[in-house]
Amino acid sequence: ELSDAYHLCVQYGWDDLIYGHISVRLPQEPDCYLINPFGLLFDEITPDNLLKVRVDGTIIGNNQFNYNPAGENIHHTIYKNRPDVNSVVHFHSTNGVALSSLTEGLLPISQHACHFYNQIAYHDYEGIAIDTDEQKTLVHDLGDKDIMILRNHGFLTAGLNLQDAFCTMYTLEKTAAIQMAILSSGRKFDILSKEVCEKVVKQTPEIKNCDLEWNAMIRDLRKKQAKDAPIALPEGKLLELLEKNNQS
Repeated sequence: ELSDAYHLCVQYGWDDLIYGHISVRLPQEPDCYLINPFGLLFDEITPDNLLKVRVDGTIIGNNQFNYNPAGENIHHTIYKNRPDVNSVVHFHSTNGVALSSLTEGLLPISQHACHFYNQIAYHDYEGIAIDTDEQKTLVHDLGDKDIMILRNHGFLTAGLNLQDAFCTMYTLEKTAAIQMAILSSGRKFDILSKEVCEKVVKQTPEIKNCDLEWNAMIRDLRKKQAKDAPIALPEGKLLELLEKNNQS
């Protein structure tokens, strides 16, 4: 499931070369989590090359890769301080970084945005997140929320499981794309009322279903993977085609 999440990021255009990270806490080992090895593209990640890391930063088992120090700092800090969190998603999508750089942040100007009304934490940019000093402000700013806009940096979502964190990120990314499209139009727009936004927040649990969303994403991913997979020919048929090609 975790490697699928990375491949979905590529499909949606959220990847940033070897940067960004998604992790899941191991159910039977709550002091350990899985995360991508630093140096691989998101579409190169498989279940076999994921890193198993303790919250103290120790990589368990032999692996030719290390982790992204900024990623490790963010993820292990959240896992150590939020026992209710079992998955964390963070990357640098174009729309996410653009919106995070706006002074006003996320605006209640679409139905998608209403889902997040008063649900978002903000964290000021302090440089690349490799300093241990930032752990305190990161935890303080996140508080008990599961969604955080890292100003001038991008988005972060947390959840009870991978599906929860990833599907929340999907909606957040859609919200960012809508807002940036509206702002780039240069036209006037409406700010939805506090009452309407609060109503949508109450309605959200009735309509949003992360399990159904995740399963739909995986079905779509499998279809695209099958379409892109090379056609396997029987050895005899392959030799026959090669001989015909040589003769021509």
